[in-house]
Amino acid sequence: QVQLVESGGGLVQAGDSLRLSCAASGRTFKYEPMGWFRQAPGKEREFVATISDSGGATYYADSVKGRFTISRDNAKNMVYLQMNNLKPEDTAVYYCAVGLGVEVDFYDYWGQGTQVTVSS
Repeated sequence: QVQLVESGGGLVQAGDSLRLSCAASGRTFKYEPMGWFRQAPGKEREFVATISDSGGATYYADSVKGRFTISRDNAKNMVYLQMNNLKPEDTAVYYCAVGLGVEVDFYDYWGQGTQVTVSS
């Protein structure tokens, strides 16, 4: 059983940066592709970024490309999401998950989420 725990969210102003962390346990994490999703109030959960098992390949939603960076440290069983130049529309609960692709249904395990709020 995989357990994922996100941290690093908070309240920031537009233009600020945050770094989200996701701690994974319970399985051979280094062989798992991972992703970040987000869900704003009243909206569906949406894809943000994904990273391959080795970290050698990444892919981003157009809305965050150039501002967010996904990375991982397999020795520490951690996945990160560096978020720069945050905008109010980035406000959401951010989730890390085990899986591949841009669709929610392709991900098997989810964390509990961490709230990011960006004020204008």
